[in-house]
Amino acid sequence: NAFKEIAQQYRNLDFEIGQMNVSISGEFKIGASSTISQYVIPKVIASFHKRYPKIHIFLMNGNSFEMEKLLLDNQIDIALVENYSSQSGIRYRDFLDDELIVVTGKDSVYAKRDNITKDDLRQIPIVLREQGSGTLEVIKQNLSQQNIGFENLNTLIHLGSTESIKNFLQDFDGLAIVSEKAVQTELYLKTLVKLKVTGFTISRKFRIAYKHGHKSQQVELFENFLLGYNI
Repeated sequence: NAFKEIAQQYRNLDFEIGQMNVSISGEFKIGASSTISQYVIPKVIASFHKRYPKIHIFLMNGNSFEMEKLLLDNQIDIALVENYSSQSGIRYRDFLDDELIVVTGKDSVYAKRDNITKDDLRQIPIVLREQGSGTLEVIKQNLSQQNIGFENLNTLIHLGSTESIKNFLQDFDGLAIVSEKAVQTELYLKTLVKLKVTGFTISRKFRIAYKHGHKSQQVELFENFLLGYNI
């Protein structure tokens, strides 16, 4: 009987919390960098909406530099970015680990190779993201740390999105460096092939960014939800 009473109390508490969640309203604007807005955050927002159906979220996207600018201009309430550098006036908090990997198309002449060397990485044609992209900034930083000059890469073209790069790789004898989270489907379907580079890895953090000062209740709820979400 005591067990049944406790179980009933838990059910009542769940119901009361649910009712509280339903009654919380308001809105806020998120700015998310390209990789995060396309491959990470949509499922989090959908799940958040189920819990807090009266809170309206507006999602804007662009590269990390653009999102930080919107944040400093007070056009968004919170930014989710993937770059290394930090701007004054912005606080950052890590929320997810990511790895940048080297990939090639399944029909590429390099697709049969499991491993390439750092010299191969310098010489093989490569397609990368545009200036201002957090991914590109992280690549530059890591190459510098591993004594590979970014300017020494055989960069064929810079493209404005990872989706563009993935499409480009379908008919390109060369490489790209992209977020592993952005190509999970393609790796599973084997339309893209991951290549290991001997002695070379790039890891990074996805970060929550917000201006110093007051955070609204809605932003606090979303931040806590994001930090607790199993992405």
